Amino acid sequence: QVELAESGGGSIQAGGSLRLSCAASGFTFGSYWMGWFRQAPGKEREAVAALSSGGGTTYYADSVKGRFTISQDNAKNTLYLQMNSLKPEDTAMYYCAAATFPRGGWWNEERKYNYWGQGTQVTVSS
Repeated sequence: QVELAESGGGSIQAGGSLRLSCAASGFTFGSYWMGWFRQAPGKEREAVAALSSGGGTTYYADSVKGRFTISQDNAKNTLYLQMNSLKPEDTAMYYCAAATFPRGGWWNEERKYNYWGQGTQVTVSS
C-alpha cells in the first residue's frame, strides 16, 4: 500500500525558511517521478517542483526558482522541499505526489501523478 506523508509545514514570517518532508512507503522510492504541488485558498492546485525518476533532473515553477530546492534521500525514503526566502504568496497547502505508474504528462501536470499525500500547511506572514 502506497503512502505519502508530508510534514514540516508551519507559520513563518516572510524571508524565512522551511523544509518540508514527504515520507514514502509501499513502493521503490527513487525509481519514480516525485513532485510537490501547492494549493492556496480559492486557487487551483499548482506544481511547485519535481524530480525525475532516478533523481537526475529537477524542475521548478518560475515563481519558486532560485528559492526552493527539491531533493530526495533514498535511504530514508523521503522527499524534501527546502524553501528559502519565503513570501506571503507562498502560503498554501503543500502536497507531495508520486508517479508510480507511467501515465505521461509533463512534470507540472497533476495527471502524471497517481498517489498524493494529505498535505501540510505553510503560512507566510508579511
